[in-house]
Amino acid sequence: MRGFLASSIGVTCAAALALPLTLPAAAGTASAPPAQPTSGARSAPTTAEPALPSSTESLPLAPRTSDRTLGAAPEQGLTRDDVHRFSLVGVTWSDPDTELRGRVQVRTRATDTGEWSGWQDIDTHNEDHGADPGTAERDSGRVHGSTAPLWVGDSDGVDVRVKADTAAARAVENTTRTAETTTRAVENTTRTVENRSSPLPAGLHLELVDPGAEAPPAGARPTANRASGTPLAATELPALSKQATERELVALRGKAQPYIGPRPRIVTRHGWGADEKLREKGFVYTKKVKAAFVHHTATGNNYRCSQAPSVIRGIYRYHVESSGWRDIGYNFLVDKCGTIYEGRAGGVTKAVMGAHTLGFNTDSMGIAVLGTFGSAKPSSAAVNAIARLTAWKLGLYGVNPRGKTYLKSGGGNLYRKGKNVRLNVISGHRDGFATECPGRQLYGKLGSARSTSARFQGR
Repeated sequence: MRGFLASSIGVTCAAALALPLTLPAAAGTASAPPAQPTSGARSAPTTAEPALPSSTESLPLAPRTSDRTLGAAPEQGLTRDDVHRFSLVGVTWSDPDTELRGRVQVRTRATDTGEWSGWQDIDTHNEDHGADPGTAERDSGRVHGSTAPLWVGDSDGVDVRVKADTAAARAVENTTRTAETTTRAVENTTRTVENRSSPLPAGLHLELVDPGAEAPPAGARPTANRASGTPLAATELPALSKQATERELVALRGKAQPYIGPRPRIVTRHGWGADEKLREKGFVYTKKVKAAFVHHTATGNNYRCSQAPSVIRGIYRYHVESSGWRDIGYNFLVDKCGTIYEGRAGGVTKAVMGAHTLGFNTDSMGIAVLGTFGSAKPSSAAVNAIARLTAWKLGLYGVNPRGKTYLKSGGGNLYRKGKNVRLNVISGHRDGFATECPGRQLYGKLGSARSTSARFQGR
């Protein structure tokens, strides 16, 4: 078993700096992943277990109306006041290649006051995240379509409604009417055609996630794996000066790096309480880090910085248990106070393949700011954290944050598979995929992040 220190204070500065910086010889998986369920299979709803710090309750949605008069759209939903406590919600469906064309809204009952919130929209455009087509993670057979997760705070009651948009409903109605006229089917057959032609995806489920306690219990701690590049049991990697960062690089690589930013403070997975038993074993690496894609999590802005670890634990469980990914999708996360968190496991210095920008996960890293930034402005602390993180991480690979680079598309709605695409080294998610992410307000700050990052590198 992994040897954890009794206190992170016991980790000396020298030990914390001793991160393996050598890159893998080639892209690939460090160890084989476990066997996966057959394609299309949905695992049974997860219930709380004494050995786990968090839980997920997965509830099937039911039709709420079949009214087609006046162009009314089909709707599914659920109202429950007897669920396990939860703080994060989302909606999933069976086929990850099917788009949910409609609106998802939720209201929740606060545990402390018993009062119901107003209706909140959940971002349905989440297909732009995830593993690239043709990869083992994407083709595992356990990936589902999913909305973005929404942070709602400690709750014990929920009301959700999923309504197809009118255009989609009308298209299905016209198809159904054609089938009725052509086949003159009996009533039962007609109903079957309507069900098969629903404008909403099949297998809609409501996911209620409890992020649990601040840290996993001792029994849930993982077996030691020094390939991760993170000091055992360290809750954070302390910030280094530029000179100390350069000296550490010389000690570990035997040569200097002329342009690298000082390493920022990074809260490790152990620091935010990741239960390592949730994710798949082993790590998947690419050859290098040539670009950074900036995202927002679309989880809303209604969280305190002290709650950020809980929000991340909720996203982690949602990505793995509900969406069916091998681990949390982002390589790093940043909260509104500018704290940087380690994301996907495999080592903060290494080229870990994430599931953040569909089609461009190879040779890139994903940085997600906790929040929603379509109309809300990101904090200056969060933008500065993006600059500090990219100055260091891109500097490890000799990359200029103000430069351009080429990435080969793995397939998406902007670029065909195999196309070499010229991108900013620091790009927004929308640069690689037609999406609103990272939100208009955060996207508008990327120019400033590029300049500041380059300055931190000494360029």
